[in-house]
Amino acid sequence: MNLLRATGTIGGLTMVSRLFGFVRDILLARILGAGLAADAWQLAFQMPNIFRRLFAEGAFSAAFVPLFNRRMHGKQGDAGADDADDSAPDRVAAQQFVTDIVSVLVPTLILFSALFMVAMPGVIWLIAGDFSGGDDAVRKAELSTILARIAFPYLAFMSLTTLLAGILNSLSRFAAAAAAPILLNICLITALVAGALSGAGEAMTVRTAYYLAFAVSVSGLLQMLWLGYWVRKSGFAICLDRPRLNSNVRELGVLIFPAIFGAGIYQISRFVDLFFVARLPEGSLTYLAMADRLNQLPLGIIGIALGTAILPALSRLIASDNPDGASRLQTNAIELSMLLTIPAAFALYVASWPVAGAFYVGGNFTQEDGATTANVISALVIGLPAYVLVKVLVPGFFARKDTRTPVVTAGISLIINISLNLLLIPILGIIGLALAGAISAWCNTLMLYGVLHWRGHYRLPLVLVLRLLRIALAAAVMAGVMIAVMPYGTVFFTGSTIERIVSLAVLVLTGLIVYGLAAWFGGAVDRDRIRLLTSRKAADDSATTE
Repeated sequence: MNLLRATGTIGGLTMVSRLFGFVRDILLARILGAGLAADAWQLAFQMPNIFRRLFAEGAFSAAFVPLFNRRMHGKQGDAGADDADDSAPDRVAAQQFVTDIVSVLVPTLILFSALFMVAMPGVIWLIAGDFSGGDDAVRKAELSTILARIAFPYLAFMSLTTLLAGILNSLSRFAAAAAAPILLNICLITALVAGALSGAGEAMTVRTAYYLAFAVSVSGLLQMLWLGYWVRKSGFAICLDRPRLNSNVRELGVLIFPAIFGAGIYQISRFVDLFFVARLPEGSLTYLAMADRLNQLPLGIIGIALGTAILPALSRLIASDNPDGASRLQTNAIELSMLLTIPAAFALYVASWPVAGAFYVGGNFTQEDGATTANVISALVIGLPAYVLVKVLVPGFFARKDTRTPVVTAGISLIINISLNLLLIPILGIIGLALAGAISAWCNTLMLYGVLHWRGHYRLPLVLVLRLLRIALAAAVMAGVMIAVMPYGTVFFTGSTIERIVSLAVLVLTGLIVYGLAAWFGGAVDRDRIRLLTSRKAADDSATTE
């Protein structure tokens, strides 16, 4: 596997999805604003998404991919495959594994979704209480409940989509899975346009929120069908059989339950954030969601892309007893991720107001809304390198079938996050909540690396440490230049939409040029290292041939 090429494929398509997401959020801000319907939609959208990250992208993917890879390479589970033929061809064993898992997963998802939809009023009350109080609190809670019920089938569709994506990623076919989220944003954009054309005023915003909820579920179904087509084209058939707790299911369960607790702790942290933010002034849910969209752009393009790309490769390297190759892969992933993430964090911190103003301000989203969103962005991106590093470090545990350690570190980070929320929110409001999350992410990163280092699984080479320092220095030079030139664009940053976008583009281009030059001449970028990153040998294992 070519690490840079695989990351580029995933990251490039993720960028397309994120760009569609920006269009979506621009329309969201301008059509829904930061009022009742917007906050209700943001809370409802979190319900299936939190559980999707918990069961699908987090725990399930981390457990499924290594086991599927082992069967594809002719290695059965530790407990033995009492229901499969050990002498079966690799693809046959992998096919049986998929069938066994799907046959248990589908009824489980149906039952869980039905129960949760029935209990939705209690869940919304538990999270949001009476929101921030006021005359519209009851209406907002009722609207959130209805929207969440409409959108919740998205969870079941996306859980199956994640299984399909795991198969394709294990076969080093990353493009289809990386492109799937584009369908979500296309559906949501369509719903927003339809809502905007349906009228005006508060009735329009509520109607649009309903359209959005239906669009979420439809997008989940479309993504599942899209990946199902590509999995079938790759030679796998997704079949349903009688659910059985056989060795395949039991082995997955042994790995998935600790991973659920680990991912669950992170999602509990998300619930905790919702608990706090729902009690802040109206619009806070929207400010946080809009700021997080910008934070998620480099996280998705770099962190999630790298984490997705290296997990199958790490699993193969560790299974073949090649620790040197695994260490090189981890080093290359860290260097590549920080080469892009650190300057992104500096730039977003410095230019948070021009960015928020260019993308969001207009229509029902005021200048004051944009200023608050910009402050939240600045607090969030302090933790951006840490969020990305967590995505890069965690596969080092999952590939070794260790799903317990990330549980422990995430649990400690959750305690830190809650403590900081209690300390900072009374002082800084929504900005304090974002800052607490950033600090706790850095704590999680340090703990994950500390455990890998202590166990001898991975240690930062001195050359990488020096490279990271040079990257940070180049990013600081870039930030200094951006701060110096920003006053010249002050008038344009608050002007028309075209003026804001053009001025932001000039500022970003200036930053890119300065960072590129500073990184090149400062030694943060090395041509020999770039060639190494693009080689199969560095990206996959220590084989002598490409």
